[in-house]
Amino acid sequence: MTIDFYYTPGSAPCRAVLLAAKAVGVKLNLKEINLMKGEHLTPEYKKINPQHTVPALVDDGLLLSESRAIITYLVSQYGKDDSLYPKDPKKRAVVDQRLYFDASTLYARYADLYYPLYFAGVPLDSLKADKLRDAYQVLNNFLANSKYAAGDHLTVADISLLASISTAEISGFNILDYENVAKWYDTVKATVPGYDEDAKNREGFKQMVEHLTK
Repeated sequence: MTIDFYYTPGSAPCRAVLLAAKAVGVKLNLKEINLMKGEHLTPEYKKINPQHTVPALVDDGLLLSESRAIITYLVSQYGKDDSLYPKDPKKRAVVDQRLYFDASTLYARYADLYYPLYFAGVPLDSLKADKLRDAYQVLNNFLANSKYAAGDHLTVADISLLASISTAEISGFNILDYENVAKWYDTVKATVPGYDEDAKNREGFKQMVEHLTK
């Protein structure tokens, strides 16, 4: 079995997939895509992922993009049980909601605020900063009565959010302003398999940020 994974090491969505694969014990055949060199825009890569984004996964004829879809696929296909992605419809619905919240709001607002600075030299926008803070307050409220993002145990929602939040922290966003988020963050960093191994990818992203903001 060979599962090809096209990724950029410092990318939060890519790191989320790497962490999820580690959690279910799946070995990925890593194929690094250099975005700065335009490798995501080649005709060959566009055949794999017409969105020409990272990450992308190829598994026995299945071509899949979007990190949260990849994560839930890996866990559903290769997980030893359903603890990371419950089969119970109500429990799964909460996990899905947190994943969609991460994709459409939390990470999206982070990218909307910081990527113009990193890639176009545009100063941080105060209104966009307020929207990101609002998103973290919503997450803080989600975590008011649960140890993990979607209940009392680790799920793929925590893995996806961990990648997003650790990326925001590298960018200088103050997680400590949100008590429940900060407590959750400490818990999942100690719980998610492979988080220590992910340090090199986080460091790579940090170095890129420092280079782009000089």
